[in-house]
Amino acid sequence: MNQQQKSLRVGICAILFALVFRLCSPQVLGAALDALSQPDTVAFLIYAETGRDVRFSPSDPPPVLTYANITFPPESLPPTPPALPVFGDAGIVSMYYSCRYRPNLEKLLTKPLSWDLASGEPTVLILHTHTTESYTKGQEDYQETAAYRTADPEHNMLAIGARVAELLEQKGIHTIHCTEFHDYPSYNGSYGRSRKTAAAYLKKYPSIRLVLDLHRDASEGIHGQLRTQAQVDGKDSAQLMVVVGTNAGQLAHDRWEENLSLGLKLHAQLETQCPGITRPLCLRSQRFNQDLSPGSLLIEVGAAGNTREEALVAADQLAAAIAALSRGTGPTEDSKGSEADLPPAPVSHLQG
Repeated sequence: MNQQQKSLRVGICAILFALVFRLCSPQVLGAALDALSQPDTVAFLIYAETGRDVRFSPSDPPPVLTYANITFPPESLPPTPPALPVFGDAGIVSMYYSCRYRPNLEKLLTKPLSWDLASGEPTVLILHTHTTESYTKGQEDYQETAAYRTADPEHNMLAIGARVAELLEQKGIHTIHCTEFHDYPSYNGSYGRSRKTAAAYLKKYPSIRLVLDLHRDASEGIHGQLRTQAQVDGKDSAQLMVVVGTNAGQLAHDRWEENLSLGLKLHAQLETQCPGITRPLCLRSQRFNQDLSPGSLLIEVGAAGNTREEALVAADQLAAAIAALSRGTGPTEDSKGSEADLPPAPVSHLQG
């Protein structure tokens, strides 16, 4: 056999093997590799490559072919759900203190959250104590009742609540969105009216586990209204701030630490999924009606200096974080660190 014939045989074998490796499933490929290790097959391959006629005696040890360099296609795996934060690490949260309390953040972070928001019953209530709060106008054309306030539901806090409610419903979380105006036509007494509303819903739907009072912040300085800023997938976004009330203002609210435990987890989840989306969690002396439910939070969605579009981007992140926590958190070992003793930090202005 001349060299040209040898080369031709080797080339044909190589092409055939390449086609087999590409087209066969891992199971068929494994069976084929086992067949290739048989003595007669090895003899044929040696003959094809060298032209030598080789025979193996039954008493000879079987030839060994190794497949260490052969890569099998990976099996298809289900997508891995996003991981929850490491709640034992208090460094993931930041705080504004506007009261005398300095709670143990690590202990509250690691406290298990036992709920299931996707149980089929109404589990989330969204309302707005300051319903008419609105944002900086862009190209929108709507009538304001006062500066940065409007009764137009497409441009006040009702639009933000509707977005969060819609996204939660898409995740199987039955959400009630209260569209009642509590600050119009009269701003005074807003919290008293929203208190009656929340209490009525909680009585009618005892399955509610999370009460969200959605606001937007307002703080005017020398450069105009405060504009909070974050980036979400290359888009401008407002920031979110979790506000937790206490009994430091002498109003009864014995379970405020339960709300803070939840608020810390939500804050941590938001920062984990989108770093920079939050402002520091604000711990206040006022109770903001949060004594009505241990799952009650006030959320500032941006500020008056933001646009509605920026606030809606932040609202999407808020809904995603709630959905991530909707099955609760597993039991974790409580940290035994000492209570934080941090100095008060500057506090953003909250109306009401």
